[in-house]
Amino acid sequence: MTDDKEKPETTLSSAGRMSKAHFGVVNTPVYRASTILYPSVAALDAHDMPFTYGRRGNPTLKSLEDAINVLEGAARTLFVPSGLNAVATAILSVCGAGDHLLVADTCYAPSRVFCDKTLKRFGVETTYYDPLIGANIVSLFRPNTKAVFCESPGSLTFEVQDVPAIASVAHARGASVLLDNTWATPLHYPALARGADLSIQAVTKYIGGHADVMMGYVAANESHAARLLELHGNSGLYVSGDDCFLALRGLRTLAVRLKRHQATALTLAQWLRTRPEVSRILCPVLEDDPGHAIWKRDFSGGCGLFGVVLKPASHEAVSAMLDRLVHFGLGFSWGGYESLIVPADIRRTASKFAAEGPVIRIHAGLEDPGDLIADLTKGFERLRAAS
Repeated sequence: MTDDKEKPETTLSSAGRMSKAHFGVVNTPVYRASTILYPSVAALDAHDMPFTYGRRGNPTLKSLEDAINVLEGAARTLFVPSGLNAVATAILSVCGAGDHLLVADTCYAPSRVFCDKTLKRFGVETTYYDPLIGANIVSLFRPNTKAVFCESPGSLTFEVQDVPAIASVAHARGASVLLDNTWATPLHYPALARGADLSIQAVTKYIGGHADVMMGYVAANESHAARLLELHGNSGLYVSGDDCFLALRGLRTLAVRLKRHQATALTLAQWLRTRPEVSRILCPVLEDDPGHAIWKRDFSGGCGLFGVVLKPASHEAVSAMLDRLVHFGLGFSWGGYESLIVPADIRRTASKFAAEGPVIRIHAGLEDPGDLIADLTKGFERLRAAS
């Protein structure tokens, strides 16, 4: 018996294509629209048009939404101007004044700032939890706990959360589960199938893939789609047809790019483990990583992003190492074709991360791995000279 289910790589190439509606054109063209004209007052009254107003969508956006719905297994996907806005939109769709939110202590730093400042001002209380808590998160629930926010692997330190165990506890208490799934993308981690109600993605990263798009999305299951749509519409959120076109273009090559990103990251990680300047590698794809067992159970692949804990070194020595790298750019974000490297600023309030020395984050791009290793070799020479 054969498996007739379409493979994700095929979905990436085929989903959301509207060739019949566009004279056989393979890619849905860029639509820039605000006003949509109706044929009659009756149609206007009934909103009887495929698209009603530019802010509510256009054919380019619909192609992207349809593709992500299939990939995520979502009832509805809504797009916003950035990954951080996707985090905010997801949280605000399930939390309001007087509610309590549980957030992984390893979350993306701007997500923490949003919770500590904006959510607090709106009357939502946030409690941070150890990302390795698993089903023991039950001890942190209150009568007003409305949601659990997960990020797996965690930002900068890459702890893998047991999302299915957390979801089981949360759903038994009527709470929603939100997951920032940007590291793995829906290609390598089926967030909704693992128990998340809202799957959050920074399209800016791997889906865009070329360091030239700012966008995020929230994909909802059936029970959360209506409330997400209501908040999204009432907030006036919108993404341009031009950016949707670029995101669709990136989506079509996501599988092949992620395979190369992961392969290069593993090559670098294995080499870095041999360096005397390195204490350990933070990457759940590695078999000896503490999170590898859950990663192997729940994920189908990785990406190019991982962490490196150096042995004790001064800030000046690390700066000397990084400042003159040729093939690694110093810059925030990741997921583009280019390799990046930055010192990691690790913030914790509910759990501890003990680092033997400075931590750096590496994004392995699409360059030749040998060239990247040669660049890092010279960097380590500068680090030793400055120590």
